[in-house]
Amino acid sequence: MKIYENAVIGGGASGLMFAASLKDKSGTVILEKNPQLGAKILISGGGKCNFTNKNISYKDYLGDKKFINATIKKLNSKWLLNWFTSRGLQYSIKNGTEYFCKNSSKEILEILKREINGVGLKLNCEILGIGKEGNIFKIFTKQGAILAKRAVVASGGLSFPKLGASSIGFDIAKSFGHKIVPASPALVGWTLQKEQSFFKSLSGISVDAKICVQNREFKAPILFAHKGISGPAVLNASLFWSKGFVEIDFLPNFDLDLIRGSKRSVSNELPLPKRFSKAFLEHINLQDKPCSRLKGEEFKKLSLFKSYKFAPAGTFGYSKAEVTKGGICTDEIDSKTLMSKKEENLYFLGEVLNVTGRLGGYNLHWAFTSGVKCAAEVTKS
Repeated sequence: MKIYENAVIGGGASGLMFAASLKDKSGTVILEKNPQLGAKILISGGGKCNFTNKNISYKDYLGDKKFINATIKKLNSKWLLNWFTSRGLQYSIKNGTEYFCKNSSKEILEILKREINGVGLKLNCEILGIGKEGNIFKIFTKQGAILAKRAVVASGGLSFPKLGASSIGFDIAKSFGHKIVPASPALVGWTLQKEQSFFKSLSGISVDAKICVQNREFKAPILFAHKGISGPAVLNASLFWSKGFVEIDFLPNFDLDLIRGSKRSVSNELPLPKRFSKAFLEHINLQDKPCSRLKGEEFKKLSLFKSYKFAPAGTFGYSKAEVTKGGICTDEIDSKTLMSKKEENLYFLGEVLNVTGRLGGYNLHWAFTSGVKCAAEVTKS
């Protein structure tokens, strides 16, 4: 029975980049549960793949900062951008820092497919578990057993179950004695308590706002939805929220004192969608009347537009989450090689680790660069 040098579990961003970065690809096989490679790459960034960010920093990740920085300090956005553009990728920049494919996510996936030429592929290959006999890993799949000298787990997290996401990476890690930081949906919208149910009536409205959570601030649009609230500010804030209160400033660039003497109504003076202003005023039991007629305590109530505190009920769940936070504890992973400290030649890459970045290209950057780093180590040995 053939023994591969490397068996890669998962044909997503980290697994593909690992295989693409190997000097000798002939002894490697990618085992992918789906009928195609890179399913999540194709839908990322609204189909244009936000693959990195100009301002990549360990500060923008949830996880062990030293562990994260050991990879992204050298493999920064400039390095990754050069890797892709030298292979023909054309890109565009949004919001001044976010790098996307110019036309479609397919561009990055096609580059990766070209770069893994020579690598074995087994699609529709669901992993059931891994064992080890001596120095050889035995990977059990629905297509039969695969033998390999190294097992590279790049199976991702739990988000987007419709794309085949599963707990297999965590299950493999646990079978070799690894600790798992409890997983939960991240970069995801929030559901609401009954008190905030009026937000649902505002579905489709977007406002620029600032959210404060865990001593962090996120200034970006909030989108009101049927299930709760979403949008970039909420998605980023969700990474650092698990329970408890958050605070929203719906007027981050506005001084309420400017309208104190106005004869126009509050909803007409505030630089917000009128439907939102009216609903919020009703929520805080404040009549929508000329600003000049607001008494002292009434005017003070307007400050709730600037500092509205509430506790989300939960999240929209894994089906709507961009990523999974939590995962394999990085204390038990060698930051220089991404190899398990508990089992020789067992490696873990990308989202399966307890490393989660903000919205804006951070997570794909981590996936790609963790694959590169691991391949560099494997190539040495």
